[in-house]
Amino acid sequence: MKTNQELQTDVENAIKWEPLLNPAEIGVTAKDGVVSLTGVVDSYAKKLEAENAAKKVIGVKALVEKIEVKFPSAWTKTNAEIANEVLTALKLNWSVPKDKVTVKVEDGWVTLEGELPWNYQKEAAKSAVHYLTGVKGVINNIKIKSETHDAIEKKDVEHAIGRSWSVDDSDIQVAVSGTTVTLTGTVDSWYQKEEAGRIAWNTPGIWHVKNELVVDYYYELV
Repeated sequence: MKTNQELQTDVENAIKWEPLLNPAEIGVTAKDGVVSLTGVVDSYAKKLEAENAAKKVIGVKALVEKIEVKFPSAWTKTNAEIANEVLTALKLNWSVPKDKVTVKVEDGWVTLEGELPWNYQKEAAKSAVHYLTGVKGVINNIKIKSETHDAIEKKDVEHAIGRSWSVDDSDIQVAVSGTTVTLTGTVDSWYQKEEAGRIAWNTPGIWHVKNELVVDYYYELV
């Protein structure tokens, strides 16, 4: 297993490797697999990039993210200006159905609400506003209500996860209750946890995914 110092160094190096990020702006600490990120960046995209870089590091079991977004005065925009840009970005994104997502902006924080039939559309709506100047954060409250009424088959979800070369499904258990899929068990990286969840979300008829997979790098070594 990695020591706290080794894990901290690996996360710091992962952040250095991302061209969008300035490692001097981001502090990293690690303890027992829990990584904390602190600092100040000038865009929400950088905040997300740092988070994603840390998640990809083997040995990270959990992430505490306290990075603050502060803009230079020249980049400051009113909430109305941000809202208009968000609405335009959503209209230009072909994955987001028109007039299905409502937008609220408060102090630079964007809240997305509405109902969509697929989770990839929900994620596309959030991604559409990541790089907009003036956005400090995104709260994605969009709900999934599938238009498909087919019964969710447990074996279909299991087979879909098993087909992925990037996910070791040997200790992933799938449970189905109505329109909800629950994933439990252990995987050896955060990436595998998120990928298993993403695959489960592609199930026709799904409204909810409870991703309760535990990340344990040591699990792969025993």
